[in-house]
Amino acid sequence: MSIALLSVLALAQAAGPLSPPDCTYDREVMLALSQQEFDQDLEGGWRSLAKRGCSEEAAELIRDWRHEKRAHASILYWHEGQLRAEIGQTEQAIALFKLTYKSPEWDRDFGWNHYVDGSIAFLSRDRERLARAIERLKGMPAPDNLTFNRPDGSSFTMAWPPNLNVLEAFDRCWDRPYAEAYAMRECVAPEQAG
Repeated sequence: MSIALLSVLALAQAAGPLSPPDCTYDREVMLALSQQEFDQDLEGGWRSLAKRGCSEEAAELIRDWRHEKRAHASILYWHEGQLRAEIGQTEQAIALFKLTYKSPEWDRDFGWNHYVDGSIAFLSRDRERLARAIERLKGMPAPDNLTFNRPDGSSFTMAWPPNLNVLEAFDRCWDRPYAEAYAMRECVAPEQAG
C-alpha cells in the first residue's frame, strides 16, 4: 500500500465509514495480458486493482494469471506474496516468498536472497534473522556502474544495495503490520516524516 493510499485511508476514516472499493475488473482481459502488461505496467494489470484498495482480489488475480499462463516467474510469486502479506495472509506470503530464492551463482552480485530472508524474518517475527539479512545485504559489493536505462530511454541511478531501505524500514517499524512498515513515510524515510 502506498503512502498516498494510507493518507487517503486515514483522512477517510476520520471523516466516517469507508464505502468498499470497487474491485470489479474484466477477468478475460486481465488473463489475456502478456506478463509485461500484467505485471510490469505500473498503471495496469494487477496493480490497477491494488491501487483501488483491492489487494486480496489482486493477489487472487496474480494466482489465476500464473495458473492460466502456466507461468513460474519468481517476480509473480513475489508480488502475490507481497499482497498477501499486506492483507495479513502471512503463511501464504512466506510460502510464496520462499519460491523466489535465486541460485547462489545468480545472486552472488545482487543480494536478492538476503532481501527474501529479511522479508520472511519480518513476517516470521524473527528480529535476529532480519538483522543478519540487513548486515549481509549491506556487505554486497557495489557494481562499477549503477546507472541503468529505462525502456523509455531515460536513465536512473540505482540505490545500493537494492532493497536495503525496505529491510531497514521493517526493523525501524518492527511492531507495525507489513503494509505499514513497507510503505509508511516514518518507516521508509523517517528523516522526511512529520
